[in-house]
Amino acid sequence: MTIEQLETVGKKFHDATKHSPLSVMLDPNYVDASTQPTAFKSYPNFYRRFPLDENNSVHNFIRLTSAITFEKKYKYDSYQLRVNPSAGALYPTEIYVQIRGIKGIVDGIYHLEVATDSLTLIYELIDDGLESYILPNCLVKGLIFLVSCAYFRSSWKYKNRSLRYCFLDSGHHLGAIEASAYLYQKDIQVIFNFDKIALNNDLGFENKEFVTASVVSGEIKSKTIRKLRSPLPFVSSTDYFEVNPLIEAGYKATVFQDFKNNLFPNKNIVLQSPPFSYQLEQFRETIITRRSARAFKRGEISQLEWLQIWQCLTQPLLTISKETIEIYLVINYIEGMESGLYRGLQLLQSKDFSEKAKYLCVNQALARDSAVTLFLTSTYSNYQTAMQAAGWLGQRLYLISNYLGIGCSGIGAYHDDEIQEFLGTNKDILYVIAIGR
Repeated sequence: MTIEQLETVGKKFHDATKHSPLSVMLDPNYVDASTQPTAFKSYPNFYRRFPLDENNSVHNFIRLTSAITFEKKYKYDSYQLRVNPSAGALYPTEIYVQIRGIKGIVDGIYHLEVATDSLTLIYELIDDGLESYILPNCLVKGLIFLVSCAYFRSSWKYKNRSLRYCFLDSGHHLGAIEASAYLYQKDIQVIFNFDKIALNNDLGFENKEFVTASVVSGEIKSKTIRKLRSPLPFVSSTDYFEVNPLIEAGYKATVFQDFKNNLFPNKNIVLQSPPFSYQLEQFRETIITRRSARAFKRGEISQLEWLQIWQCLTQPLLTISKETIEIYLVINYIEGMESGLYRGLQLLQSKDFSEKAKYLCVNQALARDSAVTLFLTSTYSNYQTAMQAAGWLGQRLYLISNYLGIGCSGIGAYHDDEIQEFLGTNKDILYVIAIGR
């Protein structure tokens, strides 16, 4: 599928998952919590597991991409929060990592088993590997991460709109990998365009899980690597499953597949260090204690804090797949800045729009009481990539805000068309995020 076709198809699926006042009223997403599918994938016990060692920096780099950071206990149940944010705390994403050429670790493809803090060896390498699907004619001495999505964990509650949340949560997870790479001083590069369909088949995902992105960290050498010698057996990522045809069609339709024209020469990628300037120990604490704010008290943030946040958001994403994200702002409580609607840092209209922002975000008070509410928009060429880029920026925003002692919350439910009209743009609204005190 060409870039032009991808753009048209992506728009079709975005439009099919829009919210409006009427759609929210007709389908308020009430579910029986006791029917929630499992949020952790686990391979059978006969697979070899390797506990992650706190004294091993490679293990720590991998661990902090997905770690459980807090457990909430209720009378009859409990659930765990993780380093990566997730719509509704449903955590549809999984992490796999290929490890090659690292002392003390068997060359293979591993599943990161978050619940047990271990790596499960699901495939041992010989002369084959993930490079054949992602970086043809290359060998990576180091790590190749795969982000995948077990979509029913999200569609169980959010139905068709979960197509967006799967991509956004994949982007959140890319941000978590980027943060861990910065902490452990690893160079990375994110790759979105590769042979995902073949890889899904060979990893045994069937229609229940799909790969969304890969992250390379290591030394890239020129060498031909075979595809996996044989497909892996299917292992379910949930305890039960209900098919959603729109999500499956939306994923497949937005996968870039025009490899014969080599429009995205992945072999030319250059690995880079994440463009941050955090104090490492404080940043590590921020990663572990990151939370989604549940309410703001209309507290002010300083202009200096805001400029630090804006600088972090506008740093380039470490990928050759460029999708431009334009950010609009409703500023409420930033010291020294007029309240109003902004495109970037340009004031478009001076006015108190706090109540309007609340209404546009399905009457969520977070958007009214925030210091600033950000609207991430795009006229994308690849919808799947653009949504992940928005989620990636969302995780950056979470971390820089929390690092500065400012709360942050992603907002996935909003009135799409009315926000476009309010902003005065024909760009699609990919994500809304509120920060404040």
